[in-house]
Amino acid sequence: MTRPYAIAKTARDPGRFRLPDPPERDPDEVTQFDHLFKTGNSYHLALHLGNPETTLVEADRWVVLDQSFNKARARVPDLLVAFDVDPEIYAANNGYVASEQDKPPDFIIEVASPSTAAADLNEKRNYYETVGVLEYWLFDRTGEHYGFRLAGFRLGEDGRYHPIVMDVDTADQVQGYSAALNLYLRWEGGELVFYDPATNRPILTYEDQQARADSAEAELTAERARVRELEELLRRQNPDNHNPANPDA
Repeated sequence: MTRPYAIAKTARDPGRFRLPDPPERDPDEVTQFDHLFKTGNSYHLALHLGNPETTLVEADRWVVLDQSFNKARARVPDLLVAFDVDPEIYAANNGYVASEQDKPPDFIIEVASPSTAAADLNEKRNYYETVGVLEYWLFDRTGEHYGFRLAGFRLGEDGRYHPIVMDVDTADQVQGYSAALNLYLRWEGGELVFYDPATNRPILTYEDQQARADSAEAELTAERARVRELEELLRRQNPDNHNPANPDA
């Protein structure tokens, strides 16, 4: 996709510009923690996407277009994903500065809370559109704050957000495809779940990956034991030849 804007590349000292710390969150914003961090979603997403040297999966820091920081307009996303960027610059800037990374973020999601819902639907959406964030998603556990449970928007060639088609099962789930992540986002029983289209299963958790590693190790150990048993059987069948593969030994 050709982006409908350009970020000027200027001579700069990455990290010399540092954003201020973001403001304290309102107590009712615990929903962000519940659905993105307490469940491990952000960590599991980072594991799935891989490439930590060039991929950001971050939260709770300002996102700005350039060094002309305007605290009244700038926003702090609940979760941000950006590919082909420099995490060290992000850390040095104390946030995401698109002009420092030479591109906007690829994906942002907000989780509904009573104090932020109106801004998520209006000011934040407009701001991320202006910055050029490729995809903007909204998740609401109950649907009471946004008026829907899950929605996604993708930046078009015209520089405006356009709705992502959602597959709605009113009883159990709402699902939409994120081309930015190559994942399905699903509202499922009030929870946010990332599904891998390659497997049609939720993305692997750390525990899943550890279980796979443990299973592979156990299988290797068992295979080595079978080899030793076979070698012992051959030795017993050939008591005068300890190396049946080499009869001249």
